[in-house]
Amino acid sequence: MPDTTVRAPRPGDFAQWRALYRGYADFYAVEQTEAAAATVWAWVNDPAHEVGALVAEDAAGQLVGLAHYRPFARPLSATVGCFLDDLFVAPEHRGSGAADLLLDALRAMAADKGWSVVRWITADDNHRARSKYDQVATRTMWVTYDMAPTAPATDTATPR
Repeated sequence: MPDTTVRAPRPGDFAQWRALYRGYADFYAVEQTEAAAATVWAWVNDPAHEVGALVAEDAAGQLVGLAHYRPFARPLSATVGCFLDDLFVAPEHRGSGAADLLLDALRAMAADKGWSVVRWITADDNHRARSKYDQVATRTMWVTYDMAPTAPATDTATPR
C-alpha cells in the first residue's frame, strides 16, 4: 500500500471517479442518473461548496477509492464535525489498505481544521465495512431516521 496516495480529485479524474461512484451507487442499489453524478462532481470541484472529496490513487495513476465529506454543526457541543457521506473502494482493491488511507486522511484533516469528530453511517448488513469501522472508530448508540419533507405530521406533540 505504500504506492497508494490520497489526494483531492482533479478535473481530469472525472471518468475514474464516475466509475467508482457508480460502483458505490450499485453497491447500495441506488439508481443514480448521470445528471445527479455531474452535480456531485461539480460540488466536489467547487471550493465554495460544503461537499469535499478525497480519492485514493495507486502507483499506476488508477483511482481505487473515494470519500465524500462535509462539515456539520454540532450545536450541543458548540463544535463542527466532519460527516463522511460516501466511502468506497473498488472491489478488486478491498483489503489493500486504501480505506485505511482515506480514513486516516479524513482524521488528519479533521484535526487540522479543528473538527471535533468524523462521523458516518453504514448499512447494518455491510459486514465487511463494519469490521473495518470497528477497528478505527467507536460505534455509537444512535439510531438513524429519515423523514420525507412532504409527509403530513402525525403527532402534534412537541418533541423534547
